[in-house]
Amino acid sequence: MPATPSQTIGPYFHIGLPPFPGGDLAPAGHPDTVTVHGYVRDGAGQPVPDALLEFWRGGAGFTGFARVPTDEDGHYTLRTLPPGGAPYMALCVFARGLTHHLFTRVYFTLPENDPLLRTVPRERRGTLLAKPDGAGYRFDVHLQGGAETVFFAP
Repeated sequence: MPATPSQTIGPYFHIGLPPFPGGDLAPAGHPDTVTVHGYVRDGAGQPVPDALLEFWRGGAGFTGFARVPTDEDGHYTLRTLPPGGAPYMALCVFARGLTHHLFTRVYFTLPENDPLLRTVPRERRGTLLAKPDGAGYRFDVHLQGGAETVFFAP
C-alpha cells in the first residue's frame, strides 16, 4: 500500500487518548525530586493551550515516561529526578497545526562531548537548556519564530 499523509494533530486529540500518566515521573516523596515547567508557544509567541508533551527518561537506576498536557495558558509541569547517565530528557511535542510531532531534548547542562548537541550551532544550543528558577527548572518550547526550539529528525 502507498504511504498516506499524516493527520493534523489536535485540539481533538485529548478525547481519543487514554488517561494521561501525568506529570509525576519521580517516585512519591523522593528527596531528589525536581520540577521542570514552562510554556509551549506558537510562532507569534502566543501560548498553545492544547499541546501534549511526552517525556522519556533513561539512565542508571531510573527510567520513566510521562505524558503532560498544557493548561489553558500553555503551561505544563513535570516532577522528575535529575538526569543520571545522560544530561537530558527526551521530549516529543504534539500540538494543533502540526502534521508531525516534534522531537527535542531538555538538557540540564550542555556538555561539549554530546555527539548530537555538537551538530547544533552553538548560538542555538540555549534553546535546549532548562534553566534553574525559583520553582525548579524552566524549559519553554517555541514551535516557530526567532526563539524556536531546536527540533531533531526522528
